[in-house]
Amino acid sequence: MRMIGKLLLATGLLLMLATAAAQSRMQRGKLQPMQDAYAAAIRWGDFETAWQLVDPAYKAKHPMTELEFERYQQVQISGYRDLSSSGGPDGTVERAIELRVINKHTMAERTMRYRERWRWDPEAKRWWLVVGLPDLWNGE
Repeated sequence: MRMIGKLLLATGLLLMLATAAAQSRMQRGKLQPMQDAYAAAIRWGDFETAWQLVDPAYKAKHPMTELEFERYQQVQISGYRDLSSSGGPDGTVERAIELRVINKHTMAERTMRYRERWRWDPEAKRWWLVVGLPDLWNGE
């Protein structure tokens, strides 16, 4: 009887681990399309669409005004490059991004670094960007 109990316990643990691994793969499978959509929106200067991929909790604490969105119209993104990606201990995923930004008024281009951090929302079954839009004026 003890042997059967141990086998059932081990089988149950293996099933839980397999389910968790499948869940993790499913989550990771949904991350890349979200990151691709965000990168495309930023590259095309569609910051309002990019804003829709930001975590609602972040947006509630840091609302964007019409003036702030207008400010993004003063720049053009000429490059968006993923430098590295890593997982955090809390289940978030961080990506280091290099942006090439052109000021439309001076036509001066500069390169800057930006860190994206993404979190999985189990209720919505989707990923959210938890750091907001890049501050393209940092250091200007």
